[in-house]
Amino acid sequence: MEKNRTSQTNNRTGANSGSLGRLILQLRRLERRPQTFGSTGPLTPSEIHTIEAIGTEGGILMSELAGRLEITKGAVTQLIVRLEAKDLVARSPHPEDSRGTLISLTAKGKEAHAAHEEVHRAFYEQLQEQLTEQEIEVFDTCIDKLVTFLKK
Repeated sequence: MEKNRTSQTNNRTGANSGSLGRLILQLRRLERRPQTFGSTGPLTPSEIHTIEAIGTEGGILMSELAGRLEITKGAVTQLIVRLEAKDLVARSPHPEDSRGTLISLTAKGKEAHAAHEEVHRAFYEQLQEQLTEQEIEVFDTCIDKLVTFLKK
């Protein structure tokens, strides 16, 4: 009996690790593939996620942006240089702190942000069509646990 239970556990673990492995490979493929959002031309996932982190509510400090993205200030600077060259963001001096630089979206950057939001909305709409409410709750719980595990 114990041997049978161990065998079942191993089979489930093997099946789950295969599914998880396939998911991770697919996510890696998606992370490398540039996509077009609105009329902006192709943007890498790191570029569009930077636009998303900046948001449309106004300017954000470079250091705050680095914190939101959980990357170094140097990496943020490189991303901002690329996004400036594509006319998606603009830098301006902080009105109260001469050492600070605010980053905000240009009109073109706001268009990319809105298009990216639409992609997310459409994805969740499709998910809701294919899964029950209970399955979505389980899916969300599993994703939360996976993210927590991966942050360790």
